[in-house]
Amino acid sequence: MIELVSFGCRLNAFETEVMRGHAAAAGLRHAVVINTCAVTAEATRQARQAIRKARRQNPEARIVVTGCAAQIDPAGFAAMPEVDQVLGNEEKLRRETFTRLAAGDLPRIEVADIMTVTKTPASAVEAVEGRPRAFLQIQQGCDHRCTFCVIPYGRGNNRSLPMGEILTQARRLVEAGVKEIVLTGVDIGGYGGDLPGRPPLGQMVCRLLRQLPELARMRLSSIDPVEIDEDLWRLIAEEPRLMPHLHLSLQAGDDLILKRMKRRHSRAQAVAATARAQTLRPGIALGADLIAGFPTETEAMFERSLALIEDCGLAFLHVFPFSARTGTPAARMPQLPMALRRERARRLRAEGAAAEARFLARQRGRLEQVLIERPGRGHGESFAEVETDGGLPGEILALRITGTSGRRLVGRQHLSQPAA
Repeated sequence: MIELVSFGCRLNAFETEVMRGHAAAAGLRHAVVINTCAVTAEATRQARQAIRKARRQNPEARIVVTGCAAQIDPAGFAAMPEVDQVLGNEEKLRRETFTRLAAGDLPRIEVADIMTVTKTPASAVEAVEGRPRAFLQIQQGCDHRCTFCVIPYGRGNNRSLPMGEILTQARRLVEAGVKEIVLTGVDIGGYGGDLPGRPPLGQMVCRLLRQLPELARMRLSSIDPVEIDEDLWRLIAEEPRLMPHLHLSLQAGDDLILKRMKRRHSRAQAVAATARAQTLRPGIALGADLIAGFPTETEAMFERSLALIEDCGLAFLHVFPFSARTGTPAARMPQLPMALRRERARRLRAEGAAAEARFLARQRGRLEQVLIERPGRGHGESFAEVETDGGLPGEILALRITGTSGRRLVGRQHLSQPAA
């Protein structure tokens, strides 16, 4: 028995699949691997809860803890009586780590200083049978130091994979039947800054699509609005295989709060970026991350974040009440009461839900190319989930959107189907 539990971001989900492959190749048995997240205190609490639950349910299994929370506080997790081993974020991606783990040849804590890591080896993940959409890591780490964020201390500095390695992995996924690849990382907009010639993200995406004409669809994970380079803007406008969907790391809509967060964009730049996206790709779906109740945030400042949803035409929100992370500058700023943070998060989510409902309602009558991921269910180009009455995993169907069902679209097969 080998069980893997993943918390947090898409990159963690990708790395969990990498570890699954390493564990199988090493013959690891009777183990539970928990891949933690550290983005909020709640995420860390949930990881600890999952560790205790795993021990109760698997009293004889080896409990292995890894991920950002474990990288940042390895001693704290090793001190839990339920934990047998703690692995760092770099160590968890090495095949030899799992070989040694299976042989019982690892120390209790195997965590290096992530800030000393300058290169990240390509971490190939095989396509999972029946899953036509796959994540592909293009970089690790982040060179920026937002005042609220602890993730650079869990992931290290920016490290990009060379284009050749990305292409090799992407081709392997396509050959295995993957129809949509999601490019992921910690800060994908920082791609290439550490490579010879500093090739930007847009250049890499352009080359990848050009050299893989058999890839049906590509999607980007979260990106900062100021990191969208001109090549990427051109692809957004002209490349139908790059899905019309952007998820932006906005965090707030007030300029003083953005400055105190040490973000690199202003409110006006966020609005301008979303307006440009909508002009270049009419109908594009826009999402964003927003933090509610950042230290010193007044009601007027919060209202500007609330108004950002309409001003930017956002449809899909990830909302977090501010969580003070030990060691970050924001944790030393004057804090708002937790009840107020949660109330502001509730208001953002309510406004976001209304915006999402309006976006979904506007899709009625549209012809949507939907990637079927399980019988009767898939994702459209906008990444909205779509219900239908047919289709097999891996098929791309042209569906006429007839309405909504909760947070999903409902589609019916169009008479003239394109080849999938």
